[in-house]
Amino acid sequence: MNAWDIKKIRPVRRAATMAYFRPMHTRFILIETSHAGNVGATARAMRVMGFDDLVLVAPRWSNVLRREETIQRASGALNVLENARIVATLDQALDGITHLCATAMTPRDFGPPTRSPREHFATLPDPKGAGGMAFLFGSERFGMKNEDVYRCHVALSIPTDPSFGSLNLASAVQVVAYEWRLALGGYAVQAATTPPHHADASQVAGMLQHWEQSLVDIGFLDPQAPKKLMPRLNQLFNRADLSEEEVHILRGIAKAMSQSAKGKS
Repeated sequence: MNAWDIKKIRPVRRAATMAYFRPMHTRFILIETSHAGNVGATARAMRVMGFDDLVLVAPRWSNVLRREETIQRASGALNVLENARIVATLDQALDGITHLCATAMTPRDFGPPTRSPREHFATLPDPKGAGGMAFLFGSERFGMKNEDVYRCHVALSIPTDPSFGSLNLASAVQVVAYEWRLALGGYAVQAATTPPHHADASQVAGMLQHWEQSLVDIGFLDPQAPKKLMPRLNQLFNRADLSEEEVHILRGIAKAMSQSAKGKS
């Protein structure tokens, strides 16, 4: 290859590299993973937090992304598996990455500082800034190698019960992914039900009049000496902040009480 040929391909390489530098780019890297199920569960953990860049470094199975256990444990996060890459070395997994986070339960001598995910993310000047963030996870049995931890900016350690700190690989990925998503702004909680339509003052007043008559019908309220029963019920229902549906239910109860009292008389 002559000098002219090299000049021609350099712009292409530069463009390909720059494509990885996009705001908030996040990558999860599994090193020498031995269980296919953990790869699938990791894909699921990433997907629910909105991340999709997964790189496997020298996994036990070369076809791990297509294994049945992987697909089953992914629980529908197939886009993460489809986009995932398998590489031979850690260096090949770090293209476009500017900040490396090891995950290690045991601090390393001469290694990076050990912090909890939340503590470390709070120190970053701009979590949403340009560049690439990578989270590295070692093998299930041996964890991360010292030489891989040493090249990282921090060793993340998830605070656990001191007497039992064993976390499944995918569980650790889920915790880190959640904490990182919070640092990036998080997701709003999605309501499982539609907001209720609150009853207005006239609806509550009408319901109270209905109840007053029903309480008279069943003999609980003496209209000649009502005392403070109705004002107290009024305050009770105000504190309950009733919805329109709840007012309808209470009216139904009042109607049933009156019908029952009249049936017995």
